[in-house]
Amino acid sequence: MTQEHIMKRKMIRAIIFSVITSVALAVFIGLYVDECNRVQETYRTQFNANLAHTIDSVESYQDAEGDLEARYRRILSDMSSADSFAFLLKNLTEEQKIAVNELHTCLLKYPEQMQEPERMEALRQTLVDLHENLDKGFDEAKALVDGIDKKGH
Repeated sequence: MTQEHIMKRKMIRAIIFSVITSVALAVFIGLYVDECNRVQETYRTQFNANLAHTIDSVESYQDAEGDLEARYRRILSDMSSADSFAFLLKNLTEEQKIAVNELHTCLLKYPEQMQEPERMEALRQTLVDLHENLDKGFDEAKALVDGIDKKGH
């Protein structure tokens, strides 16, 4: 074997190795993208499930005559979970994430104002629109948050 023949073999091996490596890289990138999409779908499902639980909790609060404090805490807990998943979603804009977070913050910081019947109804409607993935839900959330007197109770 000549030196030229040995170099050709090494070059062919290098080319084959680089092609195999490129194909493997493309497969792994595809698997990564697919897994990211599945994770985002799981986050979206959990976000919607928590919104549905919050809607049920608000309706339960509105219909209840008994322990309103416990029912309000359940609303707060469900909204906290929805808020956590909202920040994990990539298909929500920063403004939408902030609107959900501010809604949760108002429930947490201003319970006296949020427990008013008209605000509870506005909260329920906002959550229904968010659950149905309507953009007006984020606008309603912002309007509800803007209607809170943040200097008092």
